[in-house]
Amino acid sequence: MVLNWGMQSVPGIAWGKRTRVVLDVGCGVASFGGYLFDRDVLTMSFAPKDEHEAQVQFALERGIPAISAVMGSQRLPFPCGVFDLVHCARCRVPWHAEGGRLLLELNRVLRPGGHFVWSATPVYQKLQEDVEIWEAMSSLTASMCWKLETIQKDAINKIGAAIYRKPSNNQCYKQRKQNSPPMCKDEDDPNAAWYVPLQPCMHRVPEDPTQRGSKWPIRWAKRMRMPPFWLNQSQMGIYGKPAPDDFTTDYEHWKQVVNNSYLKGLGISWKNVRNVMDMRAVYGGFAAALRDLQVWVLNIVNVNAPDTLPIIYERGLFGIYHDWCEGFSTYPRTYDLLHADHLFSRLKERCKLAPVMAEIDRIVRPGGKLIVRDESSAISEVENSLKSLHWE
Repeated sequence: MVLNWGMQSVPGIAWGKRTRVVLDVGCGVASFGGYLFDRDVLTMSFAPKDEHEAQVQFALERGIPAISAVMGSQRLPFPCGVFDLVHCARCRVPWHAEGGRLLLELNRVLRPGGHFVWSATPVYQKLQEDVEIWEAMSSLTASMCWKLETIQKDAINKIGAAIYRKPSNNQCYKQRKQNSPPMCKDEDDPNAAWYVPLQPCMHRVPEDPTQRGSKWPIRWAKRMRMPPFWLNQSQMGIYGKPAPDDFTTDYEHWKQVVNNSYLKGLGISWKNVRNVMDMRAVYGGFAAALRDLQVWVLNIVNVNAPDTLPIIYERGLFGIYHDWCEGFSTYPRTYDLLHADHLFSRLKERCKLAPVMAEIDRIVRPGGKLIVRDESSAISEVENSLKSLHWE
């Protein structure tokens, strides 16, 4: 229903072309993300641990991207301004409460000019509680400068959705009569998201045309192949070349590795692979090289590594921040394949590898695969640990 409304009433959404990366809040069994997958849209579905454990696990069993996370006191593990659209259907999140602090967190991760699709009883029912919530939401979104683009209601199912659009410039922020919610302080880093408390404020839209977020990415799938416009030759890339050249070299490297080795030489039956994790993604080249397969790749950018996660999102892929010296928030036996490129040689300088191997054993399905590219000493240590866990 929302898919059809989005295409008909808000042509700017353009599933799979302009809108590529979506966040689905309170996702249930992630059916929304499953439908969008066939439309060239990647959906990061998440739900809180307390109410939706079995549903998130069921979503992963279906082969649909989903994580268990909590919207509470800390920021979500994503950079700012990376999701093209945020969706919330039948979720019971009190967006209007506490000064709108949870909706302000969605505002942080939503791309300037991106859409928020809200389908809940306050949109289409007239019970006293629903009316009060709708009025509070209307006041809050207006104060946040979100434009209500349309309200669509289904006469048959008696449900509806409101579609809002985040501003793509700072004009509305400057014209507000009251600074509520307040603008964030200049020293507040909007990309800081690892154990960072929620901030009940809004970040300004970048106005410098060379900055990320100042304009929308090019359309999918060209955005996957092209370096983001905000990478320039004066910036040094991870591998020592100017950033745009580094990006291109990395992409070509992973296309060769995947096509010449992973798809042919490792004995992996890729038709049985769906849920993939890149445990040390840099630019997302490994995930991009798998684009023609019916898989999805969760790119992990380690918190002690250079922050390349915005680049991964800009090219139409997705991922999260994580520290592999800690446990990963997912359910047992949920991934078909894990990929680790020069992760363990770096990781063992910070923590012991044995608990990490146990965590990998927990995450990977029986019969699943782990591909390791690393220094020989690190590979030897990994091999010995996995043998003790009866891996072949």
